[in-house]
Amino acid sequence: MKTKVMKLEEAIGLVKDGDAVATSMAGNIGNAGYLIKGLETRFLETGSPKGLTKYSGCGHPSDAMFAHPGFIKRFVGSHPGPCPPMLAMIDNNELEAYGLPQGIIQQLYRCTAAKQPGLLSKIGIGTYVDPRQVGGRLNDVSKDSTNQIMEVGGEEWIFYKSFPVDVALIRATTADESGNIAIEEEALKLEILEIALAAKASGGKVLVQVKNVVANGSLKAKDVVIPAEAVDAVVVVEDIQAYHMQTNRTYYNPFLSGQLRAPQGAVAPPPEVLDMAELIGRRAVYELYPGAVVNVGLGVGVGVCSVAATENMVDRVTFTLELGAFGGTPTPKSDFGATVNPTSFIAHPSMFDFYHGGGLDIAFLGSAEVDREGNVNVSRFGEIKAGRAQGGFIDISQSAKKVVFCTYLKAGGLKAEVAGGKIEIGQEGKEIKFVEKVNEITFNGKLAVERGQEVVYITERCVFKLTKEGVVLTEIAPGVDLEKDVLAQMAFKPVVSKDLKVMDARIYVPGRMGCFD
Repeated sequence: MKTKVMKLEEAIGLVKDGDAVATSMAGNIGNAGYLIKGLETRFLETGSPKGLTKYSGCGHPSDAMFAHPGFIKRFVGSHPGPCPPMLAMIDNNELEAYGLPQGIIQQLYRCTAAKQPGLLSKIGIGTYVDPRQVGGRLNDVSKDSTNQIMEVGGEEWIFYKSFPVDVALIRATTADESGNIAIEEEALKLEILEIALAAKASGGKVLVQVKNVVANGSLKAKDVVIPAEAVDAVVVVEDIQAYHMQTNRTYYNPFLSGQLRAPQGAVAPPPEVLDMAELIGRRAVYELYPGAVVNVGLGVGVGVCSVAATENMVDRVTFTLELGAFGGTPTPKSDFGATVNPTSFIAHPSMFDFYHGGGLDIAFLGSAEVDREGNVNVSRFGEIKAGRAQGGFIDISQSAKKVVFCTYLKAGGLKAEVAGGKIEIGQEGKEIKFVEKVNEITFNGKLAVERGQEVVYITERCVFKLTKEGVVLTEIAPGVDLEKDVLAQMAFKPVVSKDLKVMDARIYVPGRMGCFD
């Protein structure tokens, strides 16, 4: 069989003007940066390929390499936030842009691969991707309808249209000369097989960046993630540290790829000085229970992981990441997406099958705004118009049995500290986060109540729950004044529970809380 190993220039030459390009990555995990840089260089030097459509199933900082006038004409993704140059082009109406739930994009790749017209889903109803709101359009020049409401079996569903994929840009670890692909050193499986099959079904090309090429027959059949029949070109990266880091800051760690298991070691002691984010994480961990399957989003809620480790709960719950990892401990924000000592990996789209199907017990997510109906906005706020922090938020928040939103009561200059087991507020934040009406609905509170979801909002100084009566204040921190420090800092007055409780004092005392002993 003829080798599929090519020089970078030869492989990139397979991309044509007007192609729809899909990439598979999360942050820097899975980033086919060598291929993307080669594509960008070709455009800047020759003006071709031009007028590309870019599909991004997750947040991709490397989308910045596509953010040139004329290079890209259309963006479809879940999370343009990690790429400020792309956000600027979207806000300036320099290209069409559509924001869809991360899980929906992942599953649409499979629809394309199977030549299906699209996907019926409840995910997104009542949010900004609902065509009765803005239909996922991120700016004024985006006019197309990417979805529509359909009634099936007497129920409302959103029908999301599938899309062609002309080019799949993929990263892996090893290829044989025929083009069989393995990912032994990668931190996640992601959706590399799905976008490869989508490209082949569309009559497109699959280009794969690897560290190593081995002789035919070297790879075990079960280790092959993409068969050679679905690969058109293999390119060996020349500068691994520049274009093939395992994560944002890690060159290679076998404990992240599941090849080795890190020794348990001593759990890091809790901080001696508690800041507001740590307070939120410490209160949020009380929502855990043994046996729970948990998702932790990127934001304040990620602090739950470190607190859970301190409180000996990591081995009593199963942390998952929507990118496809089960078990272990999710890495900190700077390396978010990877997991130390995962127990299993599944593909990115398959994890959303699990989530959409009700497999998730608790989700810890952030929020930018909350209103009196319990609606949450994380997709349109501040000076940036485009959805910058949605990602898998809609998929996860809509399908988890319990949703815990972790946020500050106010933001923008809040200065507070913990002393004597109490919060002392030196300067209030300028930005009200509990508003009369959210700027855009990314989580629909009314529909959550109808679904019977348990919804909790945890701040550094108080806790709210969502009920049929609306947002109810249920807990308040020791030493916090109800009127001055809570109600006066909100744009609406919540229902105050008749059984208003003082939050567990251990939260506000440095050291291990022992809340699960």
